[in-house]
Amino acid sequence: MFKALTRGSVRLVERYLPDPYIFVILLTLIAGIAAMTVEQRTPMEVVRFWGNGFWSLLTFAMQMLLVLLTGHMLASTPLVKSWLRALASLARSAGSAIILVTLVSLAASWINWGFGLVVGALFAKELARQVRVDYRLLVASAYSGFLVWHGGLAGSVPLTIATPGHFAESKMGIISTSDTIFSAFNLAIVIALFVLVPLVNRLMLPSDKESIYVDPALLQDTPDDPNATTNRPADRLENSRLISLSIGLAGLAYMFDYYIVRGAALNLNVINFSFLILAIILHGTPRRLLKSLDEAIRGGAGIVIQFPFYAGIMAIMIDSGLAASLSEWLVSFATATTLPFWTFISAGLVNIFVPSGGGQWAVQSPVVIAAAQALDADMARTAMAVAWGDSWTNMLQPFWALPVLAIAGLKAKDIMGFCLIQLFVSGIVISVGLTWM
Repeated sequence: MFKALTRGSVRLVERYLPDPYIFVILLTLIAGIAAMTVEQRTPMEVVRFWGNGFWSLLTFAMQMLLVLLTGHMLASTPLVKSWLRALASLARSAGSAIILVTLVSLAASWINWGFGLVVGALFAKELARQVRVDYRLLVASAYSGFLVWHGGLAGSVPLTIATPGHFAESKMGIISTSDTIFSAFNLAIVIALFVLVPLVNRLMLPSDKESIYVDPALLQDTPDDPNATTNRPADRLENSRLISLSIGLAGLAYMFDYYIVRGAALNLNVINFSFLILAIILHGTPRRLLKSLDEAIRGGAGIVIQFPFYAGIMAIMIDSGLAASLSEWLVSFATATTLPFWTFISAGLVNIFVPSGGGQWAVQSPVVIAAAQALDADMARTAMAVAWGDSWTNMLQPFWALPVLAIAGLKAKDIMGFCLIQLFVSGIVISVGLTWM
């Protein structure tokens, strides 16, 4: 029964889900038409919103590209390769490989979302080199761990509202992470997903006849060219360990100051910086580092071309008032008990068009805060409903799968059918946790 349902989901997505570039164009048109019909905006106003916002995510797009590049460079170092190889050797069968990659991805994503995306994808590739397993489900399992990121240590909503001086402090005050990330209801949701997500992935494992395997030889790294090194002074510099060590030690000094002396929080910039510095040191020479960069950068095209379009969609949704109207409508019939549930549903819908946790909180927080105060609902729980809604529909929206797909060498249609099953299962788990725990 379960495998039949999965089979139908996979076939549906493979048949009807277009390339992510086509998907983002269709979302742009849908958002524009909705802004004109619902918010009574003129076509020129919508075009202006879209164009003005088109480049607003350039910094974020570069950060995401560096997540892919620095993570790939770090994972391609001899030391990290040996760790991934040793961990992958624990998988003795296709089923154990699916469970192992899911657990590793869940744990890494709970620590930091960027870290989880890269580690999960690279570990899936290593497992595929050692175990004969359906490669589509293996990569989908790696991506499914991303479900827990917004309930974890790097969740943008709970960290924002715990920071003094945040933009909504005058309306809701400061809410400690003990009431959000480390609350009983949130930890219960996380634990439940750590149990159910690997189990569901294992149950989706196709039969040998229906499985699609990848030739391990296609996943091997490009060997070094023995003729690449000459006696030119420039070659000696490119193969100098001293150069890598000198800049690496400077980076380590900064990391010590940041993490230990200042005790500063994790963010995307420092994660990328740490990955890069460690990659520089562990590769040993500039030539090896640049070789790994050349291999990594080939998969970044989707990020470069699609992020500006999502920035344009976000601008249409926010500037036209469409996102706020959608949120207001969904919470208009809520009670103090059901407000977190309807907030979760509204956040899931908004996330399809505004796939950014911080950006989504900026859009929805005025409506959510006002509704929670009017109904005397739990403010922390309602805020976390926005966070979980943002995570939830990532199993439908291929935006965040781009780095994973680039590393794995697959297309969105290859994995999203499996992710669609996780969307329904996780939606039930999160809804119960937010409403009744």
